[in-house]
Amino acid sequence: MSWLTRFACQAGSQPQRSRNWWGFARRAGLLAVLSFTPLGCGPQADVVVGSKNFTESIILGEIVAQQLESAGLTVSRRFNLGGTFICHEAITAGQIDVYVEYTGTAHAAILELPLRGDRAAVGLELDSIYAERWSLHWTAPLGFNNTFALLVRAADAVRLGLRTYSDAAQVAGDWRPGFGYEFAERADGYEGLSDAYGFRFESQPAVMELGLTYRALAEGQVDIVAGNSTDGQIAALELFKLEDDRGYFPTYDAVPVVRSQLFEVHSEVRALLDALGGTIDEESMRRMNYLVDVERRPIPEVAREFLAGLRVDWQ
Repeated sequence: MSWLTRFACQAGSQPQRSRNWWGFARRAGLLAVLSFTPLGCGPQADVVVGSKNFTESIILGEIVAQQLESAGLTVSRRFNLGGTFICHEAITAGQIDVYVEYTGTAHAAILELPLRGDRAAVGLELDSIYAERWSLHWTAPLGFNNTFALLVRAADAVRLGLRTYSDAAQVAGDWRPGFGYEFAERADGYEGLSDAYGFRFESQPAVMELGLTYRALAEGQVDIVAGNSTDGQIAALELFKLEDDRGYFPTYDAVPVVRSQLFEVHSEVRALLDALGGTIDEESMRRMNYLVDVERRPIPEVAREFLAGLRVDWQ
């Protein structure tokens, strides 16, 4: 376990210090990335692809990497770097050339702009601001929206007649919530959701790695979690996804973000990434997550099978 992970776990167990930890994590992001990616070691790849530290992000990073390799480019993989801010620091510092980000995350967490439900307007803002500030380019959306999803045990949903977030807010007073680090701190996360729906829990949320929240819910350690709508563990662990009946969450379209300089050096990258646009729907992403998290299939194998299917369609 790295020093940053140990620090995060310690801070996550002390809710009153979590905001201080998050600010520190943002400031330390570049330092952490530099520690992961020593310079001057071995031959330099044409493209460096990064990812966040959860299954879906790594799968998407591998799909991007293999798509670029199919055109003869050499690719270095810097996967599992960390959360949103660390990946953002990595690409703005030139430590990686491309990673897959989510539009709602970039808009609310990185740019700290008010939540907006207008998908087209959000896309235009991201394109403009990212290009001006960091010379970064948003390519074609991959085709699915991985929004936050409040989850409860399916048995509890049946027993209590729960279908929506509003239903859950009425009975959640003595529940134990469990959230990932980002959801606990982001403007579009726990605090905003609580205000929108009136959630009032008896205890502070348990803050843990996102991947651990599903198992914690299934095993009764917590009673409600905020997961990802495309996660394969939802069905496997008999969890129930509640409906965001007030439309609180914005759209989180998955989109590769690229350093513009990469297009200048390797012009073919733009077309290769744009070719992935619209190829992954929510069910396809959920299935790939399931294959990795539940069936324990290797990520490179799952990505290779997905791309092979696409190439058959393209032919």
